[in-house]
Amino acid sequence: MRLALTTAVCSVAALAPSGAFAVDYMTAEAAAKLMFAEADRFELQDWLLDVAQLQAIAALGVKPRSVRWQLRLAYKGKELLGVLVADEVLGKFELISYAVGVGADGRLRGLEILAYRESHGHEIRSTAWRKQFVGKAQGAPIKLGEDIANISGATLSCSHVTEGVKRIVAVVEQARRSGRLG
Repeated sequence: MRLALTTAVCSVAALAPSGAFAVDYMTAEAAAKLMFAEADRFELQDWLLDVAQLQAIAALGVKPRSVRWQLRLAYKGKELLGVLVADEVLGKFELISYAVGVGADGRLRGLEILAYRESHGHEIRSTAWRKQFVGKAQGAPIKLGEDIANISGATLSCSHVTEGVKRIVAVVEQARRSGRLG
């Protein structure tokens, strides 16, 4: 009887979804306040990329992923400080939620991991790894193994988040060029 119960418990544990490791660290709102601490207000804007903008992003070697984006604009008075965009990418098996802050000058102000659902690779939350992105702008490689270091044991998470950051930089640059920001 005891062996049967132990076997049953182990079987259920083995079938438990890997989402059991999920940790929510912060919301997009909290990330915006962290990256744009001097802001006195934030505005949400939904934005649809047009065909030309999608093609411009794809020409950079970035998969656009979506035509619909939500921009969280940060202001101090009437001055636009920048924009925060939250997104998700697939880690190894589960989604990783993250947010990228881009200043009005087009440079990255920060990267925050909002939620991490994988059982391994949570090291991408380390300050040292995320700091590699600060100051990058359109035209920077933003490529794992080139200007962004990998973390052993978190290669897929590092790779996919890095690709996602590059995508957001390209999307924000298209928003800037279209006059959407400012």
